Order: sequence, then structure tokens, then C-alpha cells
Amino acid sequence: MDYFARRKIAPILAEPQATENVIVMGWVRTRRDSTNLSFLEINDGSTLHNLQIVVENPDRFPELEKIKSGAAVRLVGNLIPVPQRKHKIELHPEEISLVGDCPADYPLQKKRHSFEYLREIAHLRPRTNTFGAVNRFRSKIAYAIHKFYQERGFYYMHSPIITATDAEGAGEQFWVTTFDLDKIPKIDGRVDYDKDFFASQTFLTVSGQLEAEIMSLALGDVYTFGPIFRAEKSNTPRHVSEFWMIEPEMAFCDLDENMRLAGEFLMYLFEYALNECSEEMEFFSRWIEKNRITTLETLLKSKFEIVTYTEAVEILKKAKMKFEFPVNWGVTLQAEHERYLCEQHFNAPVMVKDYPKDIKAFYMRVNDDDKTVAAVDVLVPQIGEIIGGSQREERLDVLKKQVELFGVKEESLWWYYDLRKYGSAPHSGFGLGFARLLMYMSGMANIRDVIPLPRTPRSAKF
Repeated sequence: MDYFARRKIAPILAEPQATENVIVMGWVRTRRDSTNLSFLEINDGSTLHNLQIVVENPDRFPELEKIKSGAAVRLVGNLIPVPQRKHKIELHPEEISLVGDCPADYPLQKKRHSFEYLREIAHLRPRTNTFGAVNRFRSKIAYAIHKFYQERGFYYMHSPIITATDAEGAGEQFWVTTFDLDKIPKIDGRVDYDKDFFASQTFLTVSGQLEAEIMSLALGDVYTFGPIFRAEKSNTPRHVSEFWMIEPEMAFCDLDENMRLAGEFLMYLFEYALNECSEEMEFFSRWIEKNRITTLETLLKSKFEIVTYTEAVEILKKAKMKFEFPVNWGVTLQAEHERYLCEQHFNAPVMVKDYPKDIKAFYMRVNDDDKTVAAVDVLVPQIGEIIGGSQREERLDVLKKQVELFGVKEESLWWYYDLRKYGSAPHSGFGLGFARLLMYMSGMANIRDVIPLPRTPRSAKF
């Protein structure tokens, strides 16, 4: 099929130059015919824009009659610049081959389809302009994440997908087993996990953080970037059951240094999106949300405001607006509270730190007041929290008290205790949900539309 000889459409359009005997492969987006001419537009997925194909004397190509929208084709011909026209360059073919036929019932006709409809055909929606842009954007930002950490001396770690530990203590995990569910072995009425594949109760991971701590306390600075699974039955535009998380972990790092890295990381990604993903960002600003580019540009000019949770609560209690959820010290801040801080009080991104220990995870370092922990949430306008992080509890005696307080199963944490027993050191990290980051930067309103094949309650298609 001349895979290595073919030209991709993106560079052809970027630098229109006359070239002979060019091989192009892709899918037909549109076709129209006139006397002695046929016009095709094809796309190979490398760019938002199509390559115009001008077929002179169509009768020369017997297979042309079978080629319809959606068909896969191979073309060999000459590239001819047309600077006076909108598309700037076109291909005049000498060979046309139908690689894959496409019948008339092709679901993606030349009209606008609703996002709800496209979710039902998620196997085909990447061929649309919107989801082509979303998936190319996803790929580029994933690269930027690796670039950021690799340039700063971090090591990429693959955290396990199967774990025996509940990192969050919330219990919303998917059970992993090879048991016949109709014949589960039991002892004294309880499941006999010793007979299961791993000889213990195991789950799909809800976070790679705890395992990242293992590597951080050996290699220094590490990061994980992989899938995690949450068995929440929240069926909202902001929740899915499987998504990817970026979780850096730094040894000998306190909360303030952790916050500095989180801020630099966000700003790096916003700048990368504007500078290296201009085609996608322009598309999002035109078709998805008009102010996307302006929003990121404004953030890049902003400085993070820093307040304690206690200070944030006092600000919210004095606010001249009525919140749906009342604010008192000790409650979890809701999105409406976080957005008020960003959008109305500070008019800037905000970092809120030192949260009550009862509303945060067991592994967060307890502050000297014994009421709060060294935790931070990074808030941005329009959505609120985008990053959550903390300094980890490195003192074994305090960690054991927290584990008991939260009711976490101690037997699965023996190795986590060992990290505090043998050469413990202060260390910190944070988590950033990749899909929510993409939603924010693109303006897409539903998390299902920034994940190629989303998994949600009662739905695991494709």
C-alpha cells in the first residue's frame, strides 16, 4: 500500500508546493460532479482541513463511479498550487483506487450531528471535524505532559492497574476476580479470597499515587500517567468510570514546593495549547466556545492567589450572594464556592491549602494544629478545582492514627508503612484528571466527548 511513500495531508496543506507523483491515502468527505470534472475532498485524519482532488475526464477512472462519501481511497497524482483559491493546493490524480467501499447508509452524512447522536456511534465519530480535532488535541497535550516532566528530570512510572489497596479510602472500586460468581467459595459465610487468582481481594486502581510514592522514595522525582477506575454511579457530564490521571510525586518536597510545580505545570500546558495546537484551539473557539483562546490567554497573564481553607471559608461567609450549599468550617467546598473565589472575589486562579483533616484522604500530612492537613486544591475560573494535591504523611505513628481514623484496611498497607519505617522522607504530589483538563482547555461541555470510547454507568460499548 506504499505506507512509507505516502504523503500526509497536514504538511501538504501547510506548505503548498508543486510536486509530481504524490501518493495520498484517506477517506472521502465529499464528492460533487460537473461536466468532465469530479471534485473530491479527502482527509487522512492528520488535519482539520481536507485536500481537494480535481478529477479531469472522470471516464478515465472506472472505479470512480463506486466512490462515495466515507470510502477509503488511494490516489497518485500531481500537486498543483492554487494560491488564488481558498484551499491553496489541489491534487490532480493519474491513478485512483478504491481501497474500502462505503455504502449509502453511511451514518456520517454531510450535515451537523448532535453530540448525543455521535456518542451512540463512537466508533465512527473520530472521522468528524469536531472529534478529529479533539483526538489530535488529546494526543498533543499528552505529549506536552511527558515533555514537561522529562525536561525537569522526572522519571515516568507505569503504576499497576490491579491493586489490593484503596488509595482514596472511599470504597468506590471495581472488584477484580476470576471466581465463578454463581459459585463463590466461602469460609464461615465470608468470601475465601485465598482461592482467587491473586489469593487476596483485588481491585482496579483508583489512583497510582501510593505506588508512585514507592518510586519517589527511591528515584526522587517521578510521575505516573495512566488509566484509573472509579465505580461511582454519578452519571453527569463531569463523571466517567475510566479516565487517565497525571500524578507526579517528589521526594524531599514540601507543600509549598508542590504548589509551585502545580502552578508551573498548568501554565505550561495552557501555553503549549495556544502555541502548538493553534489549529485545534481556533476550531474550539469558533465552534465549541467562543472565548476559549481568550480564557487561556488571560490565565497566562494571571498569578495564583493563595489562601488557607479557613480564610476561604471566611471570604465565602461574607459574600453578598446566596449559595445553594451553606458554608461553614469543616464542610467540603462545592464548585459554586470555588468559582466564586476565582471569578468574583479574586478574579484569578486560586490555590486553597490546609484543609480540615476529616474531609481529606488518610495519607495527607497532619499540620501542627492537629485539625488541618497540608493539602491543596488548585482552582480555575469556570470549573473550580482542576488539581488536588498534598504533602504526604511521612511519620509512621501519625499515619497509623490516620489509617485508623479513616477505617482503611491496615493489612493491605504493610508496605506503605515500610516506606515510613525505612528511611522516611518528606514527599509531596498532586493529581490532575486528563479528561477534565481537556474539557477546560477545549470548552467541551461533556467529559464523554474528550474520551475516545467513554465508560459510564450502564454503558461500556465498543
